[in-house]
Parts: sequence; structure tokens; C-alpha cells
Amino acid sequence: VPGFDPSLSMMTGITPINPMIPGMGLVPPPPPTDVPVTNFVFQCDFCFDLDLPPPSTRERPPGCKTVFVGGLPENATEEIIQEVFEQCGDITAIRKSKKNFCHIRFAEEFMVDKAIYLSGYRMRLGSSTDKKDSGRLHVDFAQARDDFYEWECKQRMLAREERHRRKMEEDRLRPPSPPAIMHYSEHEATLLAEKLKDDSKFSEAITVLLTWIERGEVNRRSANQFYSMVQSANSHVRRLMNEKAAHEQEMEQAKESFKNALTGILTQFEQIVAVFNASTRQKAWDHFSKAQRKNIDIWRKHSEELRNAHSEQLMGIRREEEMEMSDDDSGDNPSKKLRVDDSALAAQAYALKEENDSLRWQLDAYRNEVELLKQEKGQLFRTEESLTKDQQLQFLQQTMQGMQQQLLSIQEELNNKKSELEQAKEEQTHTQAMLKVLQEQEINVLTVALVNQDREKNSEKRSPGLKSEKEALLIGIISTFLHVHPFGANIEYLWSYMQQLDSRISANEIEMLLMRLPRMFKQEFTGVGATLEKRWKFCAFEGIK
Repeated sequence: VPGFDPSLSMMTGITPINPMIPGMGLVPPPPPTDVPVTNFVFQCDFCFDLDLPPPSTRERPPGCKTVFVGGLPENATEEIIQEVFEQCGDITAIRKSKKNFCHIRFAEEFMVDKAIYLSGYRMRLGSSTDKKDSGRLHVDFAQARDDFYEWECKQRMLAREERHRRKMEEDRLRPPSPPAIMHYSEHEATLLAEKLKDDSKFSEAITVLLTWIERGEVNRRSANQFYSMVQSANSHVRRLMNEKAAHEQEMEQAKESFKNALTGILTQFEQIVAVFNASTRQKAWDHFSKAQRKNIDIWRKHSEELRNAHSEQLMGIRREEEMEMSDDDSGDNPSKKLRVDDSALAAQAYALKEENDSLRWQLDAYRNEVELLKQEKGQLFRTEESLTKDQQLQFLQQTMQGMQQQLLSIQEELNNKKSELEQAKEEQTHTQAMLKVLQEQEINVLTVALVNQDREKNSEKRSPGLKSEKEALLIGIISTFLHVHPFGANIEYLWSYMQQLDSRISANEIEMLLMRLPRMFKQEFTGVGATLEKRWKFCAFEGIK
């Protein structure tokens, strides 16, 4: 620190600061004697060892460029704070509070790491011993919105650069787009027909032809042109079959040369193995040393393995040839066709067949064109047959018109008849309704007459009323007596009871009175055989129920 006096440490009893201690490199050495001393110093109560970590702090916020500095002397000004902490890096802003702390914002993030190492040092202004001129510094990370915003902007910029880099890489690795295919026109079709005849441009031309057909460019006008292009494409079948036959022939020659070379290699292997076998015989074997014998034995075994492997490969090739050339060993199907080994003849036969088909299709196309021309000429020049057909058609049309008129007249008559029928139906329904009304009236009249007759008959049938008070009294007494006897009583028992009341009454009078009132009294027979007797019962209340 500029203006630091090393003699002060001796006066205060503090151990002198070693400039080689980590963290103290931030503090420059003491100034020379001719430089004026400033009014503040640093004193440290402890020293950092070489292997100790930095002071403990809170978790570092992302993009932190601001530090919190606490424990400042009360008399410390912003100029003093800036002079102390600008040794760590460029300071962009200092926000000092009245409560002995401030926030310092640096230009870069790594400057904050340097400022953190100043935490724990004691700061004293000048040589004053006043409490307001000294304090222990506490430096820690501060969470500032400006730092976080700049960090987010930087991260977004990096993400954009990464996306741009990936897009450029994808564009570089993306396969190129196929060339655009031109639209159909007569000029382009003529050029395409020439390209189809060229073997070197055939693959490109056939792609264009396929695209045109799939697009639906074929119509009645362009059908012949497309047919000629298809025919040109078909002419390449013979060339392709010839190429295939040539490649097959080359493959057969390569197989034959490989088989011959393999046979020569196998012969040389046999000779080498024969040499090793001769060396292992007693005549020559005794003259070799032990190490030489061991090497010869190893070489012999290795050569035999290689010889056997090549022999198996050669035998496999020969077996495949025999299977291709020979017929089926079973012999169950004697009518089996012989295989044709000459592929060139087969290709030529196939090409001739295709050419024959193409000529036949071309002939059919010419026939269709001739028929179309005939139809067009027939429309231009009418013959006599067509005129007679027109006359017949006119006659038929006239007859049809006459028949239509007749049908119309018949339909009108039918409609008139239908209207008359509907009127008759309406009249019939009206008369039926009138008849129903008359019948109902007649029924009402008859019912009234019948009711009157019934009333007259009922009045005639109605029994005559009681003749005297004596009969009414007798009826009351008899009713009470029979009501007391629910099972009834015979006429003698009833007469004996009534004689006690009136001695002049007879049994016949009582019986006649009971018979005159059938709704009040009824006669029943009880008993069987000798015990059969007549009993009278009171039944006036039964009608009420």
C-alpha cells in the first residue's frame, strides 16, 4: 500500500508482513523515503499460508462483478476506497453507505477474485489511533442486478453463436438438393428424346420422363410423343442385358483365374510341406540342433494348417461348380428342362421379344390413329346412309310427339274422372253422416218410449199400499220378531207369538201379509225329508246392502 510505514508494525506489536505471502502481492512494497507518506495504512492481524484457500465467502452469483466491502473506517472517503481497491482492477462504480460499508463494481469478473483476498485486513487512516479512523475489512461477493443482466445477455449471445454454428454445420453436412426438373413442352420433349438415345445421358433423361408422367403431362395430344420416348427407353433394355452378360462373363473369368491361382498356391504349399517332412526324417533330423528342430516343427505345423485351409477352399469352389453344372441326382422328374449356360443367347432372345412387343404396340397405336381419322372424316362428309337414318329419326320423333299428345289427353280425362270420383265420395260421406244423425235421433226416441213404458209397467206392477194402521203395526211387529230370529221362523211359531198380542188374528192373514211384501220377507225351505219345513226370514236390509 502506498505510504505504508513498516516501523508502525513494531510499535504496535504486530508481526511484520512478509511480501512473499499469497495475497499480499496485491499490496506494493513500501515507498522510498523521499516519497510523501499518504494518510492511510493497512495492518493485518493474520497472514495467509502458501497452501491455504482464499477467505470463506458466500456462493458466487453468476456474472458477479460487484463486491461488498464492510468494516470500513467511518472517516474513509470514496477517494481512499478507490485508491485502495483500484489495485485489483478498473473500478466502474462505488456506492458508499453511511454505515461503514460500500459496494464496488469492477470492469471484469476476475478482478473480484483479487479483491476478495483483501478480506480480513485492518485498515487505518494515517497514524491516527482514533476508532473512527480504523476498521477490519470484510470483502464478499455481492448480488447486483446489473451483473446478472449482463451475464444473461452474454449467455444469450453465446447461445445464439452456438445455434448459428450448429446451423452452419448442418448446412455444410446436408446433401445437395436434386436439380430442378423443367416443365413439359414440345421443345423440351424433343431434347429429352435425343438424350434418351444417348447412353451417357440416359439416367438423367429417364428421371425427367418419369417425373413428367407422374405429373400427368400425358394427354391425347402428347400421347404419341410420350410413346416414342417410352419406346426409346425400352430400346436400352438390350444394351443393359448385354452389359449384364459381359459382367457375368468377366466374373466367370475372374473366378477361373482365382481358381487357377489358388491351385498354384496349393501346389507350392504341398512342396513346402514335403520339404518340412523330408527334414524331419532320421537322415537329416539328427544333424539339426534342438532349437533348429523346434523351429522346423513349428514351421511344418503352420504350413500344414495353411495348406489344409486352402485345400478346403478349393474343394468348396469345385463343389459349387459341380452343383451348378450337374442336374438333380434324384431323377424323379425326367422332363426337367436343360439349363442354358450361354447368357448372351438368353439376353438376345429377350431383346428380340421386347422389340417384337414394341412393334406390336406401335402397330396398335397406328390403327387407333387411323380409326380416329376415319371418324373425323365421317363427321365432315355425311353419306346417304346417314341421311336415311336422319329421316328415320325425324319420323320416329314425330310419332313420339303424337303419342305424347295422346298420353296428355288421356291424363286429362283421368284427372277429370278422379275429380268426379272425389265429388261422389264427398257426397257419399255427407249422406252417411246424415244417416248416422237420423239413426241417433230414432234411437233416442225409442229409448224415451221404452223408458215411459217401463215406468207405466212399474206403476202397474207396484204393490198396493197398506190398507190400515193395523197392517202397518203387524208388519212392524213381524219384522222385529224375524229380525231377532236370523235363521227364520215357521208360520205356526209366528202365529203363536202374534196371538199373544191379538187373539183374533189367524195364520192365513199373517201368511197373506208376508206374501204381499216379497221385498221385506222371503220364504225358505229347511230340513230334509220328514224334517222339511217352511220358514220366513226378514230380508229388507239385504236390498240396502
